[in-house]
Amino acid sequence: MKYDFKKIEPKWQAAWEKNRAFEAVDFSEKPKWYGLVEFPYPSGVGMHVGHIKAYSSIEVISRKRRMQGYNVLFPMGFDSFGLPAENYAVKTNTHPHIITEKNIEHFTDQLKKVGFSFDWDREFATSRKDYYKWTQWIFIQLFKKGLVFRAKTLVNYCPHCKVVLSNEDSQGGKCDICHSDVVQLPKDVWYLRITQYADKLLDGLNDVEYPESIKQQQVSWIGKSTGAFVNFGLDGTDEKLEVYTTRCDTLFGVTFMVVAPEHPVLDKYKDRIANWDEVEAYRAECAKKTEFERTQLVKDKTGVKLDGLCGINPITGKKVPLFIADYVMMGYGTGAIMAVPAHDQRDWDFAKKFGAEIIPVIEGGDVEKEAYAGDGTMINSDFLNGYTNKKDSIARMLEEIEKRGIGHKGIQYKMKDWAFNRQRYWGEPIPLVHCPKCGTVAIPESELPLELPDVKNFEPGTDGQSPLAKIDSFVNCKCPQCGGDAKRETDTMPQWAGSSWYFLRFCDPHNDKAFADRKKLDYWMPVDQYNGGMEHVTRHLLYSRFWHHFLYDIGEVGCAEPYAKRTYQGMILGKDGEKMSKSKGNVVDPLDVVEEYGADTLRTYVMFMGDYTSSAPWSDDTVKGCKRFLDRVGALTDIATAEKEDAKIESALHKTIKKVTEDIEAMKFNTAIASMMALINEFGRAGAITKNDLITFIKLLSPFAPHITEEIWEELGMNPDGKTFCTLSSWPEYDEEKTKDSTIEIGVQVNGKVRGTVTLAVDCTREEAFAAGKADENVQKFMEGKTVVKEIYVPGKILNFVVK
Repeated sequence: MKYDFKKIEPKWQAAWEKNRAFEAVDFSEKPKWYGLVEFPYPSGVGMHVGHIKAYSSIEVISRKRRMQGYNVLFPMGFDSFGLPAENYAVKTNTHPHIITEKNIEHFTDQLKKVGFSFDWDREFATSRKDYYKWTQWIFIQLFKKGLVFRAKTLVNYCPHCKVVLSNEDSQGGKCDICHSDVVQLPKDVWYLRITQYADKLLDGLNDVEYPESIKQQQVSWIGKSTGAFVNFGLDGTDEKLEVYTTRCDTLFGVTFMVVAPEHPVLDKYKDRIANWDEVEAYRAECAKKTEFERTQLVKDKTGVKLDGLCGINPITGKKVPLFIADYVMMGYGTGAIMAVPAHDQRDWDFAKKFGAEIIPVIEGGDVEKEAYAGDGTMINSDFLNGYTNKKDSIARMLEEIEKRGIGHKGIQYKMKDWAFNRQRYWGEPIPLVHCPKCGTVAIPESELPLELPDVKNFEPGTDGQSPLAKIDSFVNCKCPQCGGDAKRETDTMPQWAGSSWYFLRFCDPHNDKAFADRKKLDYWMPVDQYNGGMEHVTRHLLYSRFWHHFLYDIGEVGCAEPYAKRTYQGMILGKDGEKMSKSKGNVVDPLDVVEEYGADTLRTYVMFMGDYTSSAPWSDDTVKGCKRFLDRVGALTDIATAEKEDAKIESALHKTIKKVTEDIEAMKFNTAIASMMALINEFGRAGAITKNDLITFIKLLSPFAPHITEEIWEELGMNPDGKTFCTLSSWPEYDEEKTKDSTIEIGVQVNGKVRGTVTLAVDCTREEAFAAGKADENVQKFMEGKTVVKEIYVPGKILNFVVK
């Protein structure tokens, strides 16, 4: 059969769609399997080859699961709110909804041309009101439970996008959307109390199958630590400066304190601070820096020593200098720290620059040269002197500070509450109303969705307000509680809102009475395997787990964790080995590959290009190699003429079934394909194979290259009614006995050097092995005229003659 992909691929894509081949059936008696990919943002550029690789793992496994008799849910939707569409709308004066729907149409067409087996009946977009109605509903439940609050704080603000960004969206001090530098601005911000779920998010990691690297990123981001809150005095006042420390056993080594430049205690006692002008100047300087810049470990230490205000070490009663420095943040811990320069390098650098005392309290190292961060015997520490165990010395100090009433044991988290608002148009309106009498109240659930008003000007306000604030008909409303005049909230939700629960909507995407029917949720959830990018594990993955845990707590879902298994893919790099980008001109359009080589070639190549979790550069030569492989697959129909099974082919086939079956589960897709390539070579050497050999082979290849295998299936007469598809046939089973070789080739050594090879039965005796080795002509040359002093045989590994 000639592999004519331009004719074959549209034919089978249409047939699958017509016959609803990939429809997930609610409450089927088959075992269920829910495979999920991170749904895309539908940009105007369309899909890139990274999308193809990201989706192909679950695609291959989904097709295999259907063949194994599972009821498979493999859905696709679109994460369609967000700044790119809005920015393009401003630029072209086109409504974001029109742009978004056009882009969704383009993405859908691309995905179908690649032959993905999505259940398109379950498709939705987060920017459509029948979806964001339920995003708003979940937000209201969070609000009712006290997990939504508003606070004035310093925020990460992108001057270019004119939006407030969470820490997760501004890592490295750069805006995640436009990559501009972010600045710190004081602003009223809506927050979700994700910190209240910190322990549940940590504990839940014990119940899921995630790669260790993903678990560790989440653990590190949450940043739970156990320590002590200690109250330092403020000389001449009744004020207490609370600090948090994980090493309360080093309290005797505290020689100065540092508070954040924004700490309210400064304004409270500014009349006592003689160098207040210097403090104000430094504050202004800090306001220009991003949080990322302020908290970098490797940077010049800056700060101001307060003249007229100092702290008191509560354990020694000694006065300690008080500084302000930009590396201390109000949003982390208590906004004040105790400094132990002998045992913390940042404190040591600061002490050296500002002339603070350095007192070692742990024996070891040379604190004149650098801080000593190792373990050792406690010194200069009164009742702790002589302690050698850190755990015991911390416990003893905790006992002391609690006895004296100067502190207590406590837990801190590095993760901050989630900044949950944007001052832009293209997002879910926040369903809250501000009433001068009742305060902030949620709109009635019966009034959902609170729709985005149709506007012509999407420009964000220069005053940091959303475009919605300019629409009087939207802003002015009646209070749902008292009926008086009120105003709507005009900020919108961040793009992460819609993606925090989309996996649940796929279980019941057309329900207008609930976000999903509980029985359907109980049937499909949790997601059995979820594949996505590593770049989302401290944002989307954390946020969606938080929302799901909340819904579990209020009884809306029946499982605590949404994803039983999470996997990830490596990046596809450009041909130059660099990250693909339009500016570098190294982007590969997947449809260009489909047009030139076919969808099956593209699908096979992205799975064959290397280890799935590793980055790999694009190679045109390997793409062509995959096309040649599929050409050879097409030609197999010409040699499927054998009437009788060949024992050697049968063994090779069963080995390949086992290999492909196991490799798909282990996500070793490249070696699965390599084993099928090797099997074709075996077919070629044999010259003829049976029809059943070919049927088994195309079943194995079907998840990777479903179009050509479907055509061969039909050619072999296996689809007489036009709807008995190879992709829905049964997955091949292997016979373990037939995967074992009856013979083995082994090298024959003389004095440790290989001098020949022999083929032995796997169960041959030692005598038979030695006889076969001595019979080899080349081996005989090296043994001639010599005496055999020792014979060594390790079955399947070593056959060695020691001669003199």
